[in-house]
Amino acid sequence: MGRPSERSGATPGNPLAGNPLRTREDLARAARDLFAPLLPRFSEGGARVRLGGAGALFPEVAVELEGFARPLWGLVPLAHGGGDFAHWDLYRRGLAAGADPKHPEYWGEVTGVDQRMVEMAAIGFGLAFLPEELWEPLDARTRDQLVAWLDRINDHAPVRNNWQFFRVLVNLGLVRVGRFAPEDAQRESLDLLESYYRDDGWYEDGARGHVDYYVPWALHTYGLLYAASGLGDPARSQRYRERARRFAEHFQHWFDPGGRAIPFGRSLLYRFAQAAFWSALVLADVEALPWPRIKGLLLRNLRAWSTPPIASPDGVLSVGYGYPNLLVAEPYSSAGSPYWAMKAFLALGAPPEHPFWSAEEEPLPALESAVVQEPARMAITRDASQALALCAGQTERFYANGPAKYAKLAYSSRFGFSVALAESRPHQNVPDSMLALREEHGTWRVRDEILDFAIADGVVWSRWQPLPGVQVDTLLAGRCPWHWRLHRVHSDRVLHSCEAGFALGYDGVEPGLPSLEMEQETGMVLLRTRCGCSGIREHEGGRDARMQPAPPNTNLIEPRTLVPALFGRHEPGAFTLGCAVLATDRADLAGFAAVPAPPDAMREQLESRSLRSATRIP
Repeated sequence: MGRPSERSGATPGNPLAGNPLRTREDLARAARDLFAPLLPRFSEGGARVRLGGAGALFPEVAVELEGFARPLWGLVPLAHGGGDFAHWDLYRRGLAAGADPKHPEYWGEVTGVDQRMVEMAAIGFGLAFLPEELWEPLDARTRDQLVAWLDRINDHAPVRNNWQFFRVLVNLGLVRVGRFAPEDAQRESLDLLESYYRDDGWYEDGARGHVDYYVPWALHTYGLLYAASGLGDPARSQRYRERARRFAEHFQHWFDPGGRAIPFGRSLLYRFAQAAFWSALVLADVEALPWPRIKGLLLRNLRAWSTPPIASPDGVLSVGYGYPNLLVAEPYSSAGSPYWAMKAFLALGAPPEHPFWSAEEEPLPALESAVVQEPARMAITRDASQALALCAGQTERFYANGPAKYAKLAYSSRFGFSVALAESRPHQNVPDSMLALREEHGTWRVRDEILDFAIADGVVWSRWQPLPGVQVDTLLAGRCPWHWRLHRVHSDRVLHSCEAGFALGYDGVEPGLPSLEMEQETGMVLLRTRCGCSGIREHEGGRDARMQPAPPNTNLIEPRTLVPALFGRHEPGAFTLGCAVLATDRADLAGFAAVPAPPDAMREQLESRSLRSATRIP
């Protein structure tokens, strides 16, 4: 997550700070420490947690329900596994008030697709795994009102993506407490979820949906909870277990040796929910990888999140990624949203004698070559400091900054990515790890809709069309800490180009002062700061190399960044752009200037690809 503690000398408010995060007791402490700052934010009736701050596209009552319900993802397994939590009486009061239509803190009716459905799932999970605290002490009237409120999810169709599991989890809770759950609604959701499965452990988040963190932290995690509950269909439970085993082989490569995961896709403010899948494997007792490796993947990720300033001074998790940052938010992100991160503590539901807890952490296996993950449209390499994904891109137009989240050329666990403030100027568009093109007086366009792609032998190809009359074929290859890029552009007009490397964090001083070192020559710029090195070197295209400052708070990991970039002007017709890009935390980079040009085989493949007609992928 970068090195934010070096910026301030401390980690203000981070509830994980100072916790070694190596033992079961450490994780239990972390779950309680994350909850503690919320305690004074509970409403008088206990049904709402008022965090203030960021708004969202749903009403404030649903925002406050998020703050109430989402901590349950960590607190329920804590207690299910025998851990202490002193505030179940507060949650029981909250259930009584929130489900009572006559109470001032009533959560309100579900009348269609509704954010309340999302939070119902956490309560359903609580009933399924901890009825002794969240059901049995309730009086008959409260029980009936809670069931009536939860059952509304069966009267209205959830969004046709991972939301279908919210209905499934609610109904598991109803079954656990002996209440009726309509079989037709449950079967409909389970069948829809089945249709999202592709192959070899991979889902898409809905028909024609994305392949991103919603695959591990939602679709697989909920399937493992379904299996762990013992309340569902045994054959379906076994399928979920087997699919998780297959997916684990792929997903481990999204993490670097230090525990950081590759930031990619939407909803990154859920932070250490990145590790929820590993934690759910423990709860469901699925040894998808050796327990020592699973333990290392889970605990290293949590430790990586223990140093950045991810919370307010009083310990409430902020909206952001490596630091408080509303630019990361989605339209559905609120002040309570970050507490989905509590899913990382599902492992606490496993008993103390589970072999996971006694295992010694195991490092990731070395990667001898790029790992191709075609469903995610990635080829992943790794070195001692980062995991690097070369991407063919996924089309995304609905979510804020969709091209930045799904269609950059490369994503790094060490350097993160940046989002755009505006399209008009390169320093506002922040096209780090992108090729941006514009007409003589137009706005910058980056890869957005992907027309076609292929990945083979670690080489990633994509075709895209940033403007009418402009087609780009892009080829990516290489290994950490650098990679090659080749673009074949066909254009019917004059174009300006800006191609950038990775954004590099620097201290809050003017560029040119001692916190920054820069090497610049014809066609190459290399930047060094306390965060490492980032550079780009021209091999074809006749472009100028320069340092491009980025607006503050546009990068996920560092609040102030600089970007090495190449700028050019190109006449109509066909032309090729080629470069090498580097990003590393190493200081000795004298050899970067000698990085060879992309190999002839890569150029031949690009030429062959660019001559073929495009096949549009829906």
